[in-house]
Amino acid sequence: MDSFTSAGMKFPLLEFGPGDGEAVVLLHGFPADAQSWKPTARILAAAGYRVLVPFQRGYVATARPKQVAAYRLRELSADVLSLLDAAGVERAHIVGHDWGGGVAWYLADRHSQRVATLTAVATPHPRALARTLLTSKQLFLSWYLLFFQIPRLPEWLLTRNKAQLGSRWLRKLGLEDRTATEYAQAFAADRALMTGALNWYRALLLDAPYGWAAKPVTPATLYVWGTADGTVSAKAARLTAKGVTGAYTFHRLEEATHWIPEQHPQELAELILQHMRTHK
Repeated sequence: MDSFTSAGMKFPLLEFGPGDGEAVVLLHGFPADAQSWKPTARILAAAGYRVLVPFQRGYVATARPKQVAAYRLRELSADVLSLLDAAGVERAHIVGHDWGGGVAWYLADRHSQRVATLTAVATPHPRALARTLLTSKQLFLSWYLLFFQIPRLPEWLLTRNKAQLGSRWLRKLGLEDRTATEYAQAFAADRALMTGALNWYRALLLDAPYGWAAKPVTPATLYVWGTADGTVSAKAARLTAKGVTGAYTFHRLEEATHWIPEQHPQELAELILQHMRTHK
């Protein structure tokens, strides 16, 4: 498989490993795309898993609706369900980083019958995040969520002058110079790509009630958080345990930043493998 369709749109897809292996879906976040998962995907595939890595809504021209409402979690999760259907997969191990983690939590909540296990990388449970916005430094760390609500201005600021501001911001969050520059320049080269990616944030206000009402999930869950993450507070990470009623493992990566798939693919892959094997 190199693509699938959802809601009449075409989504490119990276696939690794044997076609008859247990399925694992890796969901990327902002500002990355499916390419960010390649090192981890290859390790999982070498262990015998069928690894499916979609380019998500907004990140490709063939799946970039203009309406902000089209980027709500129910629509984003429907794309993953379409992927599973197209791949002939009833249940998959779902792994998500950053915004991909938000989609993964939603799937585990609303479509648990399709989720064999859940691995959330950096992204806390939605209710844990909502609760800590006003009770910890989380609101300070999440300032960009409000900034991205402004129409057009973030696109202009982050892509002007060869995306120097965007690159500096990503480096400040711990991303290596080369990767930060690649991500920022990809947006500078395609302003529509950046709008598609930012529409995930702009739909956040529409999904805000879900954050407070999100139920604890039942699939076995692994939560991986870096102690040097500049976007997720320790309190939000700690409270994520309350968002899981099934088996739960919290793994702290000491001194790791937000960019765990890019910077710690081997360690992350080993954690995912152990989690999947333990909770077959």
